[in-house]
Amino acid sequence: MAGTQKRIFAPISPDVERVGKVVLDAAFKVHTALGPGLLESVYETTLAYEVRKSGLLVETQVVVPIIYDGAKLESGLRIDMRVENCVIVELKAVEKMNPVYEAQLMTYLRLSKIRLGFLINFNVPHLKDGIKRMVV
Repeated sequence: MAGTQKRIFAPISPDVERVGKVVLDAAFKVHTALGPGLLESVYETTLAYEVRKSGLLVETQVVVPIIYDGAKLESGLRIDMRVENCVIVELKAVEKMNPVYEAQLMTYLRLSKIRLGFLINFNVPHLKDGIKRMVV
């Protein structure tokens, strides 16, 4: 495989994995109760509520500044959900996933220096088909 390199990542810590599991369990609960077809904002509000019930710190619509040319710039980038400052959740309620959504989450992970993220599309019949786990 000339020209390709496989990157090796350190394992995600058990504490971060536990937070990720809480997020996914809450997402399944929300999807079971509400089903597909609602606005992204509805899923964001209900998922944040469910995760908070587990006692975790949840922040929504977190502003992500860009560092460019040594300056910290406010660019309008917003993370849908940050949990315990160690997991990012990017929510969608779309008919078809677009590769740009994965790129968006990867950018948020890199900019925030958070390693674990989930791209969750609630507009699917079975939520397991709408979840993408991403690690940097």
